[in-house]
Amino acid sequence: MAEQAVKMKENQVQSTVEIQLVNQLGYERVAMACSASFAEMFGFPKDRIEDLKTIVAEASINAMQHGNKGRVDAKVKVSLSCENSTIRVRVTDEGNGIKERPPNPDIQKIIEEDGALCGFGLFLIEQLADHVEYKEDADKGHVVEMALNMKA
Repeated sequence: MAEQAVKMKENQVQSTVEIQLVNQLGYERVAMACSASFAEMFGFPKDRIEDLKTIVAEASINAMQHGNKGRVDAKVKVSLSCENSTIRVRVTDEGNGIKERPPNPDIQKIIEEDGALCGFGLFLIEQLADHVEYKEDADKGHVVEMALNMKA
């Protein structure tokens, strides 16, 4: 495995991993673990791997809760690809997308335990990722596309 990881770092060959998650909170951890292993294979530093795990988890949770509205029959798809020291993440749900973006959360209120967490996941994603885009999926659903460079 170590030889394969070194070879991947040297060649930076494009690779893709796809995961289909059950629409149940807790399964975002599967996507987090997979994304961390994927980034390690390409030599990403630990701080960027933590950023990747956070954006994957937050986008997956949003897809489960808001996109799929908790429907047990719905799925969340997570796709990871790496090319030229950039990991691209696509999280797809079966929902209708973001109609109106919530305002940025009031961090001070959240710290004081008075603030609602609505919009906090999107805020984190947009702070940690190098690129974020919200799209409609041609097959039915909503996609969040994110990119994370090896170096912040």
